Amino acid sequence: MARRLTQKEAGAYYTPDPVVASLVRWAIRHESDRMLDPSCGDGRFIASHRNSVGIEQDPDSANISMQRAPWALVHEGDFFMWAAETTERFECAAGNPPFIRYQSFKGAVRERALSLCRSLGAHFSGLTSSWAPFLVATASLLKPGGRMAFIVPAEIGHAPYAAPLIDYLVDTFEQVQVVAVRSKLFPDLSEDCWLLHTEGFGGRTNHIRFTAVEAFHPGKSHRPPSNALKIPVSEWRSSWNKRLRPFLLPQAARDIYQLAAGHSGAKRLGEIASVGIGYVSGANDFFHLRPSEAEKLDIPAALLHPAVRNGRALPAGELTKATIEKWRAADDPVMLLRLPKSSRSKLPSSVKRYLDSNAGREAREAYKCRVRDPWYSVPDVQVPDFFLSYMSGLSASLVRNAAGATCTNSVHGVRVRDKAAVGRLVSQWNSDFVALSREVEGHPLGGGMLKLEPREATQILIPPDELLPEVTGSVMAQAVSMMRRWRHYAGQ
Repeated sequence: MARRLTQKEAGAYYTPDPVVASLVRWAIRHESDRMLDPSCGDGRFIASHRNSVGIEQDPDSANISMQRAPWALVHEGDFFMWAAETTERFECAAGNPPFIRYQSFKGAVRERALSLCRSLGAHFSGLTSSWAPFLVATASLLKPGGRMAFIVPAEIGHAPYAAPLIDYLVDTFEQVQVVAVRSKLFPDLSEDCWLLHTEGFGGRTNHIRFTAVEAFHPGKSHRPPSNALKIPVSEWRSSWNKRLRPFLLPQAARDIYQLAAGHSGAKRLGEIASVGIGYVSGANDFFHLRPSEAEKLDIPAALLHPAVRNGRALPAGELTKATIEKWRAADDPVMLLRLPKSSRSKLPSSVKRYLDSNAGREAREAYKCRVRDPWYSVPDVQVPDFFLSYMSGLSASLVRNAAGATCTNSVHGVRVRDKAAVGRLVSQWNSDFVALSREVEGHPLGGGMLKLEPREATQILIPPDELLPEVTGSVMAQAVSMMRRWRHYAGQ
């Protein structure tokens, strides 16, 4: 018997009834319209319209759907396989596609999904989550003039894999509207969800309609908000790197940001320095020793290197040798066992004993250790010029590495290439403008956190000194506060 998927594995978070009713009522224009839900779950959408077809991979959920909507046609199985083979076409589609991360969206199912999307002109990378291919495949099953109304993760506003989806939608529908909802549609889900409405399948549009609302209110018409901002597709592609999140900001803040971005004296962080993740030890508890442990094991000091284990350990401004000494005095496990790739025979006997200990035998079986040669030599250990926090609460920290420490992959290492620009980088890092740039170029994570991937960090914008009067003021401060509210940072 096949193992039942957990709610998290299936990406199944069932939709509140008012949201279901609103999306279905918008999608259905005539009682005879045939509606598709490509991942019908417990049948809430197909139960709202008598002429419906649902697809569901989980047998238990499919059974619930059949009981809830006995008049509907429910197919149990993989949607992408069904979509590639069916000849059925629909006037509309509505639903809540599964929010399955790329780590779980794998194997034959993912290859079928990506292959089908490629044949339709949407090219996703292997890192895409499942919901984006779901929408492309669903759109391909519409009749000319067809419509879609879906709940989507807020990742549609920033994730790289959302770009091929939106490119496909604007080239395939006469109207594309995204409604950003700040209050959570799913109280038990850490991820924010937005709404997507498309209509006029078979056409195309040169703009994206975008509305930001505080909370979901369907209204009597059940239509998406009429006060939508019309974003030229060309602007979305060129000025904002195919991201919709910046359009949460008021026009005045976007204008100032673009003024700085277009200035010849402005610099992106990637022009000043390289940004990369720290090392991956593969077995942190084994490779990071407390000073007392190192002394007891008689590990030579030359083979131990102070390391920043996470962003919470970083002080403000500068990491000094005095800070390292405080860590050592507190006997914190911050000493990386940094062994060369040389032959084991050349290692001190005390180190060999540690490698052969129970902890060592367990560590060498960890995946990252098992696949490298030799297993005990941690690769990519570097001493950066600065540390940059990877995930942050109030704001990302940039900390000068005056202690010569290294860092794990929970912190970014910043290595300067333009020394003349370092002063400007440091002096402006805590300004409202650069704080806004971190919000614009980074993205929200559950729990109110701001996450900066290395490629996002390289896009952080440092304005030239001559623009400081124009990029300083209440507009920037209010914009920063607004973006923090949208990622649910406490106190904003």
